[in-house]
Amino acid sequence: MIEALGNFVNSMAFNGLTLGNIVMIAIAFILLYYAVAKHAEPLLLIPIAFGMILANIPPEYTGILNEPTSNQPGGLLWYIQRGLFTGVYPPLIFLGIGALTDFSFLISNPLTIFLGGGAQVGILVAFLTSHYLGFDLKISAAIGIIGGADGPTSIYVATKFAPQLLGIIAVAAYSYISLIPIIQPPIMKLLTTKTERKIRMPKPREVSKLEKLVFPLVVVLIIGFFVPKALPLVGMLMLGNFLRECGVAKRLVEASSRYILDSVTILLSLSVGSTARADVFLTADGLKVILLGIVAFASATAAGILLAKFFNLFLKKKINPLIGAAGVSAVPDSSRVAQKVAQEEDPGNFILMHAMGPNVAGVIGSAIVAGVFLSMIK
Repeated sequence: MIEALGNFVNSMAFNGLTLGNIVMIAIAFILLYYAVAKHAEPLLLIPIAFGMILANIPPEYTGILNEPTSNQPGGLLWYIQRGLFTGVYPPLIFLGIGALTDFSFLISNPLTIFLGGGAQVGILVAFLTSHYLGFDLKISAAIGIIGGADGPTSIYVATKFAPQLLGIIAVAAYSYISLIPIIQPPIMKLLTTKTERKIRMPKPREVSKLEKLVFPLVVVLIIGFFVPKALPLVGMLMLGNFLRECGVAKRLVEASSRYILDSVTILLSLSVGSTARADVFLTADGLKVILLGIVAFASATAAGILLAKFFNLFLKKKINPLIGAAGVSAVPDSSRVAQKVAQEEDPGNFILMHAMGPNVAGVIGSAIVAGVFLSMIK
């Protein structure tokens, strides 16, 4: 009896607990508080935080991360992580996003495509800065994608280029997405005047059903042939959108936008959290990733605004430069922030629908940049 009791005590995970584990669990509790109390991306941060807690209770005692052997099956999280490390989860997320996204605002004003592309400058800035600070090209590319404010794309590139930093890159990307209402407004106000923020834009033109159906097909063909490495993401995004717009596949739209998207979001986020271990997160490189992430995000926001101001030098009908900040691909959060900032100056100004153009263009743009990185960096 005493021996059995001793074995039970020795099996307790307290025996392997480290200071790093305690810090990571504390960070997870902060994320949970922020998600629940502040309603900051709860669908993402809650499973990420739980994954962090599960992985930082010493896994050598829980067995939850154990690889399978010839005699024993693997741990629960090991199996769940396979969809992450094989790159299956991010394209499935894009399928759901496509089924939820209305591209008509982008189609009605093609100029917004360039605003979405301009915001990708943040990726380039972070990529070059990361490489200057000593990271190799692959890790620099993975860090740079954070600037696109696109969690699935950040994860997709990180699984290919920097799996050892996957957890911290993903947590940084999703954390900054949840902080959009805090990060973007000061940059918007700094780079625009009150007069610019008050610019009213005419109602977008009506887009025909034919245009909505042709758009995803054209995008798939162009991206597929010119940037084939981006096709897993863009292809699934456009499949979801075509299902939405064709009008004859409502069950598939519902499955993509609800059941698949919600299920994969839980599995992806849980997997991401479970890779955020203390031995990776609490390092000099880990802290650099966090700092470079904010540089990337701020640069992307600024680039979109400045490009919109540049266009206004030549346009008779001016565009509100705030919509340029929505070029980061956090749909629809950054569009809502642009709308809020505009209405602080003019309560009757509605730019949300215009901001959605560069917003959805940013989703495509960040996936294209990811494909370029994957094609060029070996």
